[in-house]
Amino acid sequence: MADVAELVAPTTLPALRQLLEQITKGQVALRLGAQARRVLTAMVEQPQRAAVSTISQLATELGVNASTLSRLAQRLGYSGFNDLQAVFRRELTEGSHFYSEQASRLQLGGSEADGLSQFTRLARQESANLATLVGSIDATQLEASTRLLVSARKVRVHGVRQLASIALFMSYGLGLIRDEVALLDPAQQGVAQGLAPLSEDDVLVVVSCFPYSSAVLKTAEVARSQGIPLIALTDSASSPLARLTPHMFQVPTHSLFYSNSMCSFMLLAEGLLAEVAHILGDQGVETLQRREALITALQERI
Repeated sequence: MADVAELVAPTTLPALRQLLEQITKGQVALRLGAQARRVLTAMVEQPQRAAVSTISQLATELGVNASTLSRLAQRLGYSGFNDLQAVFRRELTEGSHFYSEQASRLQLGGSEADGLSQFTRLARQESANLATLVGSIDATQLEASTRLLVSARKVRVHGVRQLASIALFMSYGLGLIRDEVALLDPAQQGVAQGLAPLSEDDVLVVVSCFPYSSAVLKTAEVARSQGIPLIALTDSASSPLARLTPHMFQVPTHSLFYSNSMCSFMLLAEGLLAEVAHILGDQGVETLQRREALITALQERI
């Protein structure tokens, strides 16, 4: 058993998670009370909330005093709460172990003997995510965001890694029913050049969830500083994107898959596009017909 004096404050989330497990099993001399263990467990299980909340906000959400968080950090070997929070903030933008940890949880799932295949268990989890999303949609927020997508002079959509697929789908789908829609794609003209022509008359749709892409976060921050309206599709009210815009949709991503769930993101994207099409009415139909005519003409020439 390691002596308390020998313990070094973890510098990564996996190391902090391991220390919590050792404390729980009594494998280290460090002891934490039930409340401190509950708080640390909550922080480890929701690292994005721990990373972006102030000490006061986090204390309120966890039902403790801010001093409890300070004492917990010091008990773990940190100089204070800021040093403890830095572990979560590094994980927020790096997320180097996220996918492997998700894969490990998948391997730890129930066996076939429990009557549920991995596919069935995954489907039930996704069904729960979809139900949570539907229940969380605010009608006023939905209308405001879709009208922004209708009225904006230009629409740009930005997402990377697996969420690039959602960004591509939204750009393609919206581009079928209105003009001046495109991806903010670093592989094409570059993010900076893509942002440069935008103004307060346009809108940027950003898509990101934990582990958040620093590129998407920086792009959103720059857009906001330039007065460009934002619509954010993200996973939590404590997401760093959530504080940048009132037009934010919280998408549940909990999954037995080895990465974040995409089902709820896709449903939200389809819902937003369907509502835009409804508002555009005949104008959207005419634009779609014009696109179809061009596609047909091109196919005949190929």
